[in-house]
Amino acid sequence: MTSVREIEILADGAHAGQTDKIGVPYVEHVRAVAAGLRPFGDELVMAGLLHDILEDTDWTAERLRKAGVTARVVEIVEAVTHQAGTAYDDMIRRVTADPQATLVKIADNAHNSHPDRAARLPADQRERLAAKYRAARAVLWPAANRDDIEAIVRVINPSLLGEWDAHS
Repeated sequence: MTSVREIEILADGAHAGQTDKIGVPYVEHVRAVAAGLRPFGDELVMAGLLHDILEDTDWTAERLRKAGVTARVVEIVEAVTHQAGTAYDDMIRRVTADPQATLVKIADNAHNSHPDRAARLPADQRERLAAKYRAARAVLWPAANRDDIEAIVRVINPSLLGEWDAHS
């Protein structure tokens, strides 16, 4: 399975019937993350499409490999997968050890932080998640190239550009 289209079909099937916190088909989230990763090549687009598959479906890393997903894409997906018993902050720090996984997580964070999505959440959940995602950006952004972050944010969530300007 080497084409982006094949991976997109796999992700569509794996997330079929799932909705996100605001009731949108879950596959829209992984597509948005992948769209922000297009400037970085097919490998990262594939990882973006699959970034939540291990956490949110019955797919395993071994099953992905058997389906023909490249070893590197599976490595990136494993790197961004939140493992039970691991604190979110620890997972974010672990992600930064892999530059490509860092870009996937930055794209994921940018989409999760999008104001249109946040506005549809209850106020308490919106505030809690905003703080969580801000704290993650404080770790993720210093671990990545400035131009790469800006390229992702411009596509996925331009509202973060103000925060990015203040950060730089």
